[in-house]
Amino acid sequence: MASSSSRSLYFDNAKFILIFLVVFGHVISPLKSNDNILFTLYSVIFLFHMPAFILISGYFSKGFHKKGHLWKSVKKILVPYVIFQVIYSIFYYWNGHDSSLNIDLLHPHWTLWFLLSLFCWNLLLYVFAKLRWVGLGISVVIGIGIGYWDHVGSFLSLSRTFVFFPYFLLGFLLERKHLELVKKVKYSTLIGFVVLVGTMLLFGTFFPKDAVPWLLGDTSYAGMGNKEITDGFIRAAQYFLTAIVIYGFLSIVPSGGFKWTVIGERTLYVYLLHGFIIKTIETFVSDDTLNAVSDQYITLLLFSLGICLLLGSYFIKKYTRPLIELKI
Repeated sequence: MASSSSRSLYFDNAKFILIFLVVFGHVISPLKSNDNILFTLYSVIFLFHMPAFILISGYFSKGFHKKGHLWKSVKKILVPYVIFQVIYSIFYYWNGHDSSLNIDLLHPHWTLWFLLSLFCWNLLLYVFAKLRWVGLGISVVIGIGIGYWDHVGSFLSLSRTFVFFPYFLLGFLLERKHLELVKKVKYSTLIGFVVLVGTMLLFGTFFPKDAVPWLLGDTSYAGMGNKEITDGFIRAAQYFLTAIVIYGFLSIVPSGGFKWTVIGERTLYVYLLHGFIIKTIETFVSDDTLNAVSDQYITLLLFSLGICLLLGSYFIKKYTRPLIELKI
């Protein structure tokens, strides 16, 4: 990571791996209840993949104070959100998910919460960036405290916005020297693998199946069951564990360029489009067929990789760019 180009390759590699985990996590989501291995993989993936994505997004938001940044955020984030919210509303009506066509811009469909929250995180920087590391502590307190508000949820993605904001702010506060230190630690790659494998063993042994909502961050403590005063300590522990796993992940990300590294530059295309493939399959493929492939781990991995390679291709970018980037 000594040069700007190597740093770019490093982050593109990280984003490619993370978008693959996003797709793979959504592919195995309807299958995980019948397979303990898939459930463990799903749980570990959802523990850190979006927080890591969010941290990287924060790292590249250091120019928020520059002239035109707010308008750029509206154009690159908010407008695509509105466009795809309408498209998903029509799609869900077509596939029978919704009984009527209802275009609601205030409750984001499925993965679109990320765009709405990303826009809000950029706005929050105008306040929290000045507070620096004190602001990070405040953001953690808010992320913990928001869970006690019984009515917080998917409306304007408020719950996820505040629950995941600490990762975005941490990414913003991190500097080049911090990330270089991650790779310079002796045996960093080995440590990273130990952290990830250890987390999978921990989750495979102890993580309860009814605790998945904790990983999603989209509802209050009451919405996940009986609200307890100690729930805040659970979220604090989750922040701590997620930070460790993100460190482990960043330790194993290669810094060199590979054939698929370029897809790391097109993750938004994969993120916004893969849902149409997965939800269409869930609509037209029977549950028995889906259950039959739940133990075909290599097939599921290759299928997820294929989606990433297809949607991250130049061909897809060329013809969907007007919708996603508003460029012709």
